[in-house]
Amino acid sequence: MPFAFCTREKLPWTEFAESAEDGPTTKFCQELARKHDMVVVSPILERDMEHGDILWNTAVVISNSGAVLGKTRKNHIPRVGDFNESTYYMEGNLGHPVFQTQFGRIAVNICYGRHHPLNWLMYSINGAEVIFNPSATIGALSESLWPIEARNAAIANHCFTCAINRVGEEFFPNEFTSGDGKKAHRDFGYFYGSSYVAAPDGSRTPGLSRNRDGLLVTELDLNLCRQVNDIWGFKMTGRYEMYARELAEAVQPNYSPKIVKE
Repeated sequence: MPFAFCTREKLPWTEFAESAEDGPTTKFCQELARKHDMVVVSPILERDMEHGDILWNTAVVISNSGAVLGKTRKNHIPRVGDFNESTYYMEGNLGHPVFQTQFGRIAVNICYGRHHPLNWLMYSINGAEVIFNPSATIGALSESLWPIEARNAAIANHCFTCAINRVGEEFFPNEFTSGDGKKAHRDFGYFYGSSYVAAPDGSRTPGLSRNRDGLLVTELDLNLCRQVNDIWGFKMTGRYEMYARELAEAVQPNYSPKIVKE
């Protein structure tokens, strides 16, 4: 399908939504996975035909055998100015699945989910050794955060993270505003690329280009996940039971923050 970046114009973009299990994109990627003996992570706009044609922002994970291992759906929907993806698709309802592949246990934290530390945490708790973060994000919005978030997530969760962003620009037929007081325009700005891989010890690869397509190839020593965990023990020293109890209280309508006053 063409690249769909959520403006007020839902058509014709939503017409390209497809099944995650047997849509044309998945079938195409299955052939590539078998041919090249590789696992493929394929983000699509999913049409859930079994549940009222609901749309989801979904990543399909395909085994190197060509089998569809499963899918994950975008858990967090951005609402920044009038850029509101909830007019396109729902928040994900599949939680934080992790996929056992021949090459390691992987998860997919889709785009805006990288801004939520607990999202990374739950993939890690479920056993992910490598968390991919396919994104389409622009310079003015988040470039200052880009080198930090995935790298910090790798450190905090004793896993590898793959921060993936596109390059280039998109132009739309009709002008729109972005709720920032600027004049109406037909583009979203510059997608800054800069994809990289971060390791649990805080090291990272160089980033790819800001303005050209590229391919990043790197070896990941998955033993490093356990080695760093044995040194720092963030998961062992985390107080998850306490966090869970206090979070369960915090989401209640009658919650009162525990602020000590004179």
